[in-house]
Formats: sequence, structure tokens, C-alpha cells
Amino acid sequence: MKNYLYNMIANIRNGQIVKKSFILQSKKNICESLLNVLWDEGFILGYKISENNPNVLKIFLKYKNGKPAINSLKLISKPGLRVYYSVKQLWKLNINNGTIILSTNKGVMSINECKKLNLGGEPILIVK
Repeated sequence: MKNYLYNMIANIRNGQIVKKSFILQSKKNICESLLNVLWDEGFILGYKISENNPNVLKIFLKYKNGKPAINSLKLISKPGLRVYYSVKQLWKLNINNGTIILSTNKGVMSINECKKLNLGGEPILIVK
């Protein structure tokens, strides 16, 4: 399940290094929910389903003054070492200039949404 996420994160990272305007990614529900969070937080311009192939997403990357909007994507929970945060642990975290994206029982959401809904979960990545 998560291999699609890790592949998409690597594609976004590599696409921004070479300054591509968009990248193509296979369409999976978990990937779409992660892209919705990235779009809500302002890290990508958006995404859409490709006209030629309905199983492919076209992700539009965002740049500010020629520099990528995403400076770093760091994976927290990996297949070999799963990490879970409770609500109390989330309130202790202090993230400046970025956000943590978590997978919860209510779906994929940012740390701010998790704090509002009083939910814990598995942190997927830190985006700065």
C-alpha cells in the first residue's frame, strides 16, 4: 500500500530537482489524498487525471522565484520501522516552516487537522 506513496514522494523530489513543471504518477486513492493535503498546504499547484490515460495523475509542481516550493521531503515512518504518534505527542511537536502529514483512521491529513480533530496516527513525512 505505502509503496505507491514512497514512489510518488521520490518522483516529486526528483522532478523538482530537475525543475520540471509537472510529473506523471499512477493513480491510487492514497496518492490522491496525499496530493490533496499537499495542495491544501500550498506545496503543489494541483493535479488532474490525464486525458490520455485515466489511470495516471498529472501533478503540477510549484516554484517560488525559480526555487522549488518543497525544500525537503523527509520520510518518518518507513516499512522497516513504523512510528505512531498519539494526540499528546502531536501537541509536543514544534514544526517551523513546514508540516507533518499523517495517516489516520479518518484518512491522510496534516498535523494541524489532526490537532483540531484530536486524532493521532502514523506520520508519513515532513514537508518543508
